Amino acid sequence: MTLGISGIQETQRGVNEIMATFKPGGKFSKAIWRITMSLHRYAVSITHVVTGALRASHRQRMASDTIGFIWLDSGAVNPRTHEQPFRYGMYEEARGGDHAFYMRTVNEAAPGVVQQETRGLI
Repeated sequence: MTLGISGIQETQRGVNEIMATFKPGGKFSKAIWRITMSLHRYAVSITHVVTGALRASHRQRMASDTIGFIWLDSGAVNPRTHEQPFRYGMYEEARGGDHAFYMRTVNEAAPGVVQQETRGLI
């Protein structure tokens, strides 16, 4: 009877590649940043414009290597009306349909963006 281990080096290389992908600052966190930026751009592009303040109030940032946020800046002010776009932006989003910039971003853009940015990570 002969016993042996085969493929251990290939397996170790694979494990090392996966660990490198998911380490802080690795391929995965870079993909999350690209996803966040792409979805931010999409939300901005589909936001209805009257004065442009709502569109200009979208922000993005990374909370960690695995979490990106997109939101309406509560500090932004419409220069014409002196209103805060995040206040009326909530109502615009709640109107639904083509007004719902964040729901549309999730439904229309996110699946393709996530698939594109995560392709080939492992």
